[in-house]
Amino acid sequence: MEYYFLVKHLHMTTAGLSLAFFILRAWWSAREAPILGRPWVKVVPHIIDTLLLTFGILLMVMLSMWPHQHPWLAAKILALLTYIGLGTVAIKRGRTPQIRVMAALAAVVAFLYMVGAAVHNDPLSWLASR
Repeated sequence: MEYYFLVKHLHMTTAGLSLAFFILRAWWSAREAPILGRPWVKVVPHIIDTLLLTFGILLMVMLSMWPHQHPWLAAKILALLTYIGLGTVAIKRGRTPQIRVMAALAAVVAFLYMVGAAVHNDPLSWLASR
């Protein structure tokens, strides 16, 4: 547990970077900006998201918290899969800018749900009573 706070803060920092870069790429996608085709724009999100997932798994192992034992963690993982799916529609698979914008907004909602589930340790996320 010696490195818990470091890993936790790295996880939160990469989560913020992931969301910020996603929003920027979604904006570029909606505007059909050619910068989306640049190699660094395609590589950087994979690096950030790999680090984010690595820190998340490391926290899970450090705390011995498993999704089948903690419903909020299982809900967070399902929301992550939803976020990834919506993100692919928002960035590259959406046929029109309007579809990409709607998918991007839904992806941000899924991301915010994940944050709420983690903050409250509850699958009700921000609706959980404390």
